[in-house]
Amino acid sequence: MLSKIEKHILFKLYRNFYIGRRHTSVDNIVKGLPKHTRGEAKKAVRSLIKRGYILSKPTSYGAQVSLNPRMIAKIKQALED
Repeated sequence: MLSKIEKHILFKLYRNFYIGRRHTSVDNIVKGLPKHTRGEAKKAVRSLIKRGYILSKPTSYGAQVSLNPRMIAKIKQALED
């Protein structure tokens, strides 16, 4: 079961087509959330990476993330619930 913040993160990545090779910074994902929940949102990103929903790409300028293309069907189903 995904939390509200996790669903928000997945929806934002899906809506902007950050799937597979196209990626964005973790800092960009938490924008749009209230400032008091941004720490929790970063923890949610790490949790989604551990569960395989999000792929992490280390770069010289910081961690980048994108949706796992193999999990798109499961992500769509989770967003519809």
